[in-house]
Amino acid sequence: MQTIQLVGAILFGLALLHTFAAKSFEVLSHRHPRHAGLFHLLGEVEVVFGFWAFILIIAMALLSGGDAAIQYAESRQYTEPLFVFTVMVVAASRPVLDIMERMLLVLARLLPMRAELALVWFGLALVPLTGSLITEPAAMTLAALMLAPLIFRDGMPEWLKYGALGVLFVNVSIGGTLTAYAAPPVLMVASTWQWDSAFMATHFGWKASIAVLINATVITFVLRKHLRAPAAPSADVVAAPAVPLTVTAIHLVFLAAVVVLGHHPVLFLGIFMLFLGFTQAYQRYQNPLIIKEGLLVGFFLAGLVVLGGMQQWWLQPIVESLPPVALFFSALGLTAITDNAALTYLGSLIQGISAQSQYMLVAGAVAGGGLTVIANAPNPAGVSLLRRGFQDESIGAIGLLAGALAPTAVAALAFLL
Repeated sequence: MQTIQLVGAILFGLALLHTFAAKSFEVLSHRHPRHAGLFHLLGEVEVVFGFWAFILIIAMALLSGGDAAIQYAESRQYTEPLFVFTVMVVAASRPVLDIMERMLLVLARLLPMRAELALVWFGLALVPLTGSLITEPAAMTLAALMLAPLIFRDGMPEWLKYGALGVLFVNVSIGGTLTAYAAPPVLMVASTWQWDSAFMATHFGWKASIAVLINATVITFVLRKHLRAPAAPSADVVAAPAVPLTVTAIHLVFLAAVVVLGHHPVLFLGIFMLFLGFTQAYQRYQNPLIIKEGLLVGFFLAGLVVLGGMQQWWLQPIVESLPPVALFFSALGLTAITDNAALTYLGSLIQGISAQSQYMLVAGAVAGGGLTVIANAPNPAGVSLLRRGFQDESIGAIGLLAGALAPTAVAALAFLL
């Protein structure tokens, strides 16, 4: 263990504590209005890991020299933060949301239940499962924006909001396991272990689908008495021109291109530039793009990449030393304090790891993907889009953990039995 590795582990621990205490900074911003701006900034969950990543780079520069700090920062792989930012903005555009809502509303009217009840169930079950096709970050974005006016609003009990948020995060984490390219923790090992989409569907996908349906059904039943029909569109929305089918089709092509080229940042960022130009040319069919929210999420994930890169020295020996069942529960627990994709990546480096251990590592990592904000890459996107629906416009780490425990147990049982 080198000094900088110890410093990196300490700063990572401080970042975790900061994540759990983020809601407290919002309280301090109200008590001390003179410094409210600073406390509000430190209370933004999306800022936490980016902030501590800069502290790490400064510490590295002081201990090892500026060149070493810059070299380390530039050696990290930032494709995932860039992709999540890009796919969030494209998936949240008005034409994509509009066609998704119309399709789900048609399906909701076919079911023998209230439309808002059906829409909540679709948002917590069907949309997370589509993450296996459009990737988990895109599914999280669509589900969060659909569910916000139905669940994450004034008048809904706070404990139910956390329960629904826990189900959403867990279902998105496991809902992307029907294919080999949509879930970040699967993507990290699929090529090394030669897992294709057929393997994922037969070993993970059907089990994940059962858990997703159970979780969504239970929380929808609990929510049923508190749901109400969505508010009527405002005059501005009514006056907005209908989105032509051609514009919707072009947006879907942009989204598909970003997903297909998700491992090639030069290409999908180029497509994103074209997308921005197209939305500017046809601005009358658009809502404001969520550029700020996407950038905050990208900043969070980039910070996690920088800080997480210094944790291999203590994480990998744990992963290497455990038998399969213990590895499952360890992966599930460790996912709560580190990104599950980073955890499975460390597993892919182990020479001669058994097939059973491979399965248990990935199953535990995806099952625990809803426990904290940092557990799964799409979670910061959900937090960014939904936090305004919570008290003090902040999502508490303890509340999220409590809300995710039951759906996490269902997912764990589905993968183990």
